[in-house]
Amino acid sequence: MLETRTELILKLVIEDYIRTALPVGSRYLNEHYAIGVSDATVRNELAVLEKEGYLRAPHTSAGRIPTEKAYIYYLQHLRNKKFVLEGSPLKGSSYKTKDTETALKTIAKELVEISGETAIVALNPRWSYYTGVSNLFQKPDFRDPDVMLHLSALIDQFDEVMQQLYRKLPEGPQVFIGSGNPFGEDMATILVRYQVDGQTQGLLGLIGPLRMDYSRNIALIERAKEVIDQYLNE
Repeated sequence: MLETRTELILKLVIEDYIRTALPVGSRYLNEHYAIGVSDATVRNELAVLEKEGYLRAPHTSAGRIPTEKAYIYYLQHLRNKKFVLEGSPLKGSSYKTKDTETALKTIAKELVEISGETAIVALNPRWSYYTGVSNLFQKPDFRDPDVMLHLSALIDQFDEVMQQLYRKLPEGPQVFIGSGNPFGEDMATILVRYQVDGQTQGLLGLIGPLRMDYSRNIALIERAKEVIDQYLNE
């Protein structure tokens, strides 16, 4: 475990980078978050976090950005696990009037609209659907031509990956980050199992950059599973 102040600074860097996609420096942190110590102290903390592999410095900036190790630590120790969604997303009342596949497509599209990520849904290993892929290509994280080319190839494998995960995914939302992500090391994926008609198994997920809003997206996936459980199992 990291020291309390070091943890705070890491949390601020991660959450600011999630929000802005811009490297974070010591002066910026003090100006925006009033940490209560000098810029030099914050700079030393950032250096420690970089040395321990939680942050890295892009070549074009004096600021730092989180690494895969940082996001894993954030998920385990720092994210808001009691995040409350604003409003009433995915109300679910309209899903009763639709066949199962149409209802699942509607849920996926609504997840895309709310999250700004890519949504993917599967029912049995034989049927899958994804939407919001254009969101991936609009992210600043994927502007490099080589990354975009790699990303395009991975999209062609969505169905195959979902089939591989179909029987293996444990209960509850599962988060796959970077090197542990079957859709590619530059991305993060949140997946959850669900059941339709009391027996047919399916998967539902959001795919985005490592810099995704984990607390909000996990809450969205949990809400989507609640809707499916309530309206597609009657």
